[in-house]
Amino acid sequence: MSPITPTREERQARNAADAQGASIAKKAEIDAMLARLHSLSDEHFRVHPDELTWTDVGTLGHYAELLRRIIDCAFREGDHAEIA
Repeated sequence: MSPITPTREERQARNAADAQGASIAKKAEIDAMLARLHSLSDEHFRVHPDELTWTDVGTLGHYAELLRRIIDCAFREGDHAEIA
């Protein structure tokens, strides 16, 4: 007896369900990273404000630049802005 081949609609439904599950997992991953980053920010990025150096400022600038790239991509701003 040969296995029953799923119909196109069944394959599409399975694919959509798989994509939805993967999307939920990725969103949870991003949410966890954002929560960790928020916690680190609440801790002043592990540097006491009275002990800040220019190296710390440079590190924060690097973090800000990386986040700016994400924000620009997510909101279609900066280099990712749509040209009208």
